[in-house]
Amino acid sequence: MNTPHETAVHTTAVYTHGHHESVLRSHRWRTAANSAAYLTGELRPGMSVLDVGCGPGTITADLAALVAPGGRVTAVDAAPDVIAQARAHAAERGAGNVEFAVADVHALDFPDDSFDVVHAHQVLQHVGDPVRALREMRRVCRPGGVVAARDADYAAMTWFPASAGLDEWLSLYRRVARANGGEPDAGRRLRSWARAAGFTEIGCSVTAWCYATPEEVTWWSSLWADRTTASSYAGIATGGGHATPSDLEAAAEAWRTWAAHPDAWFSVPHGEILCRA
Repeated sequence: MNTPHETAVHTTAVYTHGHHESVLRSHRWRTAANSAAYLTGELRPGMSVLDVGCGPGTITADLAALVAPGGRVTAVDAAPDVIAQARAHAAERGAGNVEFAVADVHALDFPDDSFDVVHAHQVLQHVGDPVRALREMRRVCRPGGVVAARDADYAAMTWFPASAGLDEWLSLYRRVARANGGEPDAGRRLRSWARAAGFTEIGCSVTAWCYATPEEVTWWSSLWADRTTASSYAGIATGGGHATPSDLEAAAEAWRTWAAHPDAWFSVPHGEILCRA
């Protein structure tokens, strides 16, 4: 008999970024078009979708539109406060086919075979056990359905012109994220994690965000400068002994200096997987 997974799981990972305004500024920019295009061709009206780690719900609302009429989206996140924001965004968009819940991806409180599609964007890099998370996503996906995940790969990020300060920022971020229980270079590991979770039919792709216009560069650099000094990341970096406040200020200034260059360009590659359940 299909029953919800009841075992409580306590992971070692803590969401490194938190939900500071500088973080949500980035999250609210995300859409299905710029962050889930690899998945949208799989969606049809009438489907049921689980959106894991929905954040403020901008991708969620887009997915809901793609499965209407007759389809539904269940959006979950570990943070109750951000669920409230996602619910408000769905109401604003008139997405009446979305329901919300607080959930841990390691122990989803849904019966087996509940959804046609299970989706997670920028989630697996932050969890304590990504293989267990993918097993749970597979468990709640119907046979023949799709489990989809997309994650950035920090070590593969690249920019121009060269900046020793951004080199230091990246090295520090990767140390902090790993000490916090996550894996910042998740994009390249998605296929391996999916295989370990028991998937045998795994489609892989890579797409990137690119920031190149003066407006894009200013937006991207300012949110990272603010995130580096004012978000939960800053407290974790200093509290864990990885950096001093002056180190973080230097990293923020490196972002601002880099962005002032007329040729500034930044690319964020993402690994993507579409797994058949």
